Amino acid sequence: MKQTILAACLTAGLACNAGAWAQGAFDLSAPPVGKQANTVMVRLRAIGVIPLDSSSSISVIGGQVNATAQAAPEIDFSYFLTDNIAFELIAATTRHNVSANNTAIGHVDVGSVWVLPPTLTVQYHFFPQERLSPYIGAGINASFFYSSHAAGGVVQQVAFSNNVGAAIQAGVDYNVGGHWFANFDVKQIFLNTTASINGGAIKAKTALNPLVIGAGIGYRF
Repeated sequence: MKQTILAACLTAGLACNAGAWAQGAFDLSAPPVGKQANTVMVRLRAIGVIPLDSSSSISVIGGQVNATAQAAPEIDFSYFLTDNIAFELIAATTRHNVSANNTAIGHVDVGSVWVLPPTLTVQYHFFPQERLSPYIGAGINASFFYSSHAAGGVVQQVAFSNNVGAAIQAGVDYNVGGHWFANFDVKQIFLNTTASINGGAIKAKTALNPLVIGAGIGYRF
């Protein structure tokens, strides 16, 4: 499943680039504009959100929590404080199915939930005036869980706690022509949440720690 999500992200990102090329959006004869202080870059990516489920515990019935991977569109805004230093804010939302494995009553479908994970990072961009400009970043994530639905059966109610965690990233921009950029980006978000099942009769704590892999295009204003 994780390999499928990664392949979908890469395919979607390349498709975005190919479509723009087909429409003549990229002028390869134009010199690269690079990255400059006091400018803004907007990127549109296809992302795969892959929960790594590094650790979990479930009261009463035991077992481990599992959340499905999901693909989604993402938009981000980067403001360059200097040629090298930028602040990036991402916006995306994904829906995940949650289950419990190896419990005292076997496999349990818990339900589904949407998560909105706005993430702000501070980035350092290497070689900002070159066509190929990699970057690294670190920052903070606030994840909000909403529209949760219980699976039914033994799970009649379910709710997930919001939380704040750290985020790190690495990526690369390629200035394909003029103000247009191709982008590939990877983020690791450190996220814990607690699921309250049936009004709190069962508590499931898990470190989801999603890996976010994205590819797409950007425009520097």
